[in-house]
Amino acid sequence: MGSLDTPAAVPSVAAPAVQLVDRFIDEPRPLRVAVIGGGLSGITAGILLPIKVPGVQLTIYEKNKELSGTWLVNTYPGVRCDIPSHAYQSTFEPNPEWKDVFSYGAEIRDYWQSLAHKYDVYKYAQLGKRVAGADWDQAAGEWTVTVSDVDTEKETQATFDVIITAVGRFNNWKLPDYPGLKDYRGHLRHAQDWDPSFDPTGKRVAVIGNGASGIQLVTNLQKTVGQLDHYVRNRTWIASSWAGDERLPTAQPYSQEQIESFKKDPKVYLAFRKDLEARYWRRFASIFKDSPDNDHLREHFIQIMTKRIEKKPELIKDLIPDFSPNCRRLTPGPGYLESLTEDNVDYIRNPIKRFTEKGIETADGTVREVDAIICATGADQTQAPPFPIRANGKELADVWQSKGHPYTYLGTATPGFPNLFYVLGPNSSGPSGTVPQSVETQLSFVSRILRKIGHQGVKSIAPQESAADEFEAWATAFFAKTVLSESCSSWYNAGNPGGFISGMWPGSSAHLSVVRREPRWEDWEYSYITEGQQKGPQNRFAWYFGNGWTKKESDPETDIVAYLHVPGTVDLKDVHESWHSIP
Repeated sequence: MGSLDTPAAVPSVAAPAVQLVDRFIDEPRPLRVAVIGGGLSGITAGILLPIKVPGVQLTIYEKNKELSGTWLVNTYPGVRCDIPSHAYQSTFEPNPEWKDVFSYGAEIRDYWQSLAHKYDVYKYAQLGKRVAGADWDQAAGEWTVTVSDVDTEKETQATFDVIITAVGRFNNWKLPDYPGLKDYRGHLRHAQDWDPSFDPTGKRVAVIGNGASGIQLVTNLQKTVGQLDHYVRNRTWIASSWAGDERLPTAQPYSQEQIESFKKDPKVYLAFRKDLEARYWRRFASIFKDSPDNDHLREHFIQIMTKRIEKKPELIKDLIPDFSPNCRRLTPGPGYLESLTEDNVDYIRNPIKRFTEKGIETADGTVREVDAIICATGADQTQAPPFPIRANGKELADVWQSKGHPYTYLGTATPGFPNLFYVLGPNSSGPSGTVPQSVETQLSFVSRILRKIGHQGVKSIAPQESAADEFEAWATAFFAKTVLSESCSSWYNAGNPGGFISGMWPGSSAHLSVVRREPRWEDWEYSYITEGQQKGPQNRFAWYFGNGWTKKESDPETDIVAYLHVPGTVDLKDVHESWHSIP
């Protein structure tokens, strides 16, 4: 029996030889990153990623000839945001000079383009370049992106370490698949493909769909057309103000006096903006089934909708949905209900049977001849990028189709597709808060992953399948408690009533912000760079630890003890917390 004072003999084990890599641990490798899409998300990526990710080499591909995405391509009459302007802007670049409570598209376009100019995002942008496909090479640890010039259709290829898709949720419009579509001889367009040369004045026009674009089109076209036929398949709640909060502003221009007060005193403007945005963060309780907040919404909306159509009270039976408010996205629809009561508007619930040469026939046999048909429906709701993404023998769209919905881990990445991340894709924003803030937190989350890739010699990173499966299981259990799981068709459920909710985060926006503070690294799978190890065994620390030195300490001018401060000037919660504070 051995004595406590005499340690047992430890067998000698020869450590395997490791070939060191001559690099400093605090010197990240250059990271080639492609952002696909130049809308709100792409512009924000062009601002934040160069600041947050040392060594990033950024390229932003945009198929249009300018940045700003949906606010560039949507030019139909009355296009505007259904969120108040002061809550639809970046958190770090406020604009106190918004002209309207719910700004029109051109003003929003100009705002986001102004940010792109101010922060020099255009230097990263390749405009008029449509991504045709992306293929992953596991051995090389890189993506090959095929890009087509929209003018010449010439294809080129480029390689990247990481791809971030920022293509938007409603980027891929399409005409609805009605019988006889090709027989119609009048003016036929999708709302997102508006023809600026088309003059609707005095014409007979049909608008199909009552989503945000359909509502805005009807409201504006009614004023100039001779006759407007509005075809509606699904009922929807029209909010008098967002979430039924009577304190939120109605649609109207800001007075010059209000604008000047915002410009003159930043504190006054900040207080106004915080009060406005706080109402959006506090609306989370209204998504739960049988909650007092949701019951209040129903009563409030019925009361307001009934009042707004008092010229044609018979419409109410075809307007009030049989599902709860928030099952579909709410829209304020300023002026919409009032337009339905005008004599030149017919609100048609009878299903469309087919298109004819001169108009539309409904299921009851009625044929209505029109000069123009504008389709405000038919967008691709799968949320899959509009180009093939292939990795490890699979295509992303096929994987999602086999699941019946977008398949992701935290709405950010998909198992089996390394170094691929999404911004404002599936499950990416909560039912409260604001879209720009959510985009910023998601980019911050992705930036943390990119810093790990660049600093620690990670060649590939993808979420574990078990982590994605458990995320979906948790989300399904959560959404079952909410009105989003009711039987209504919306982009929340990809047009599949009762299906998986991929259009919203399973929780509040505040909840999502906490989730994005720090990645759960245990949920990911990695492979590592083995550069410099050809003569020795692979070692996960070889590239990351490098030569044992930091670059900062090799410079005699660097403050090597920057962690020391004047007493009383440091908040203890910040001590040694900064990722860039390595001596």
